[in-house]
Amino acid sequence: MAILPIRITGDPVLHSPAEPVTDFDDSLRQLVTDLFDTMDAAPGVGLAAPQVGVPLRVFVYGYDTDEYGPWRGVVINPELWITPPPAGEPDEELESEGCLSFPGERFPLRRADEAIITGVDLDRNPVELRVDGWRARILQHEYDHLDGYLYLDRLGRHDRKIVHKVTRKMGWGVPGVSWMPGEDDLDG
Repeated sequence: MAILPIRITGDPVLHSPAEPVTDFDDSLRQLVTDLFDTMDAAPGVGLAAPQVGVPLRVFVYGYDTDEYGPWRGVVINPELWITPPPAGEPDEELESEGCLSFPGERFPLRRADEAIITGVDLDRNPVELRVDGWRARILQHEYDHLDGYLYLDRLGRHDRKIVHKVTRKMGWGVPGVSWMPGEDDLDG
């Protein structure tokens, strides 16, 4: 079990596309184990390899607070298809999300309500997830990390101004800043 430091916005690995996984070896298995441990300690509902400084196209997810029960897994080298997001402004209560790479903050963001993601698992078995609602939001959020985007990059002008203020106040937005789940208190 290893809990890894989570990179905070401004670190170059978060703002660059990740590379496809080509080696399905023990180091990949260890990375996935560490991603789950780190996600659970944070706590979060998803974590992508770039968030722990590894520029590979892999993420884990874990969510069990809806009517469908526990949902947990890994997707390697994913492809994503989504329905068009609804027009209009996002609902601040129902469509707000956060990110472990911008801890302690939440902003509303309109996302597609349905998503399909395909890829493989650690044994190169095909993975296909067809989801909607909050689960679709999780997959879109984690997939964005693999393309070098944070959800902050998709926010409207007003919220981006707040993001810039928080970033300056916290000393973020530069390479090398991270936090350690279970050790750092970033909420205040």
